[in-house]
Amino acid sequence: MTETEAGPAPRGIQRFKSYYERHERLVDIGFFAGGFLFDIATLSRVDSWLSIAQQVFYPTAIAAILLHMFFDEGKPPRQLEAMSTVKRWYFQYRTAAVHFLLGALLSLYTLFFFKSSSLLVSFAFLAFLVLALLLNEWKRLKAAGLTFKFVLLSLCLLAFSAVVVPVFVGSIGVVVFLLSMLIGAVPIAIIDRRIRIHAPNRIDQARKQITIPFSLVLIGFLTLYLFRLIPPVPLSIPFIGVYHLVEKTESGYRLSDERPRWRFWDHGDQHFKAQPGDKIYVFFRIFSPTHFSDQVTMRWYWKPKASDWKLQDSIAIAIVGGRAQGFRGYGVKSNYQPGDWKVQVETTDGREIGRIYFNLEGVPESARNFEISVQ
Repeated sequence: MTETEAGPAPRGIQRFKSYYERHERLVDIGFFAGGFLFDIATLSRVDSWLSIAQQVFYPTAIAAILLHMFFDEGKPPRQLEAMSTVKRWYFQYRTAAVHFLLGALLSLYTLFFFKSSSLLVSFAFLAFLVLALLLNEWKRLKAAGLTFKFVLLSLCLLAFSAVVVPVFVGSIGVVVFLLSMLIGAVPIAIIDRRIRIHAPNRIDQARKQITIPFSLVLIGFLTLYLFRLIPPVPLSIPFIGVYHLVEKTESGYRLSDERPRWRFWDHGDQHFKAQPGDKIYVFFRIFSPTHFSDQVTMRWYWKPKASDWKLQDSIAIAIVGGRAQGFRGYGVKSNYQPGDWKVQVETTDGREIGRIYFNLEGVPESARNFEISVQ
């Protein structure tokens, strides 16, 4: 008897199998979309202990199952009918369990990294994560050998380290990123060590199925980091806007703008009408974990006609973490000229966290009414 032959299934399961066989693609798409939407709705803080515990448990379970499957390769099929129910279920559904856990992790990291940078800057890395997520759901690759599964596990391990290590260190940067990559390699080193001890005759197989795939994924991470394409998790900017005035009060920051109500998609005065003596304020909220302490840089760019963006100013801002709504800060500019502007908020290692574009127009002095909001 093969691993998938475990005797007659209950009537309800038989009905579900029949429906699934007739509508397999629609069911798969529905479960995939539903699971992704569920992850968006239930996404917790990156420094949540429950989320971190989940991210530790899932890869541990995946690694244990894959290592067991590695040692099982080449052995005769197991006699499932002689096993207990729990053990039989394990051998029947362990491959499905691996892909379920991998899908949950890849979905989680896709959302974490998506929140931490602009899509334009990190498109290549996010596209890579989404592709891995889709391939994990592809039926043909689900039935593929262990190499592809170890590739996805390697991706999850390095993503986990890139997300969690800065949370515990309390800062980000080149050294912290390299440390996270080193820590992400530890589980693979442990797996390799166990194979060398318990199956020294299969070291070459382990190198092809585990070590080389992990090395390629690691090289990919380092290359993307070198080109500043990996989002700066765990930092993210949930809000950034342009204003005529920002004032700190006991109730919060008072933001003044004259944006028309119909421009509801703008954040403040993204069409900035500057009267003589006006200053430009760019206000932002940046999420950082509890006990996080670092520095970001606000860069102001101006684009002359028929020319590229030109850096006009750089402002360093110290940030601390812990607030549920994020650390609040702003930059001010009093020397400017009409035209297109953008402001980028970046980490100390040059990775972009967020940006905002606005157009500035000089206008004569006149009466105006500001709308006030509080952040």
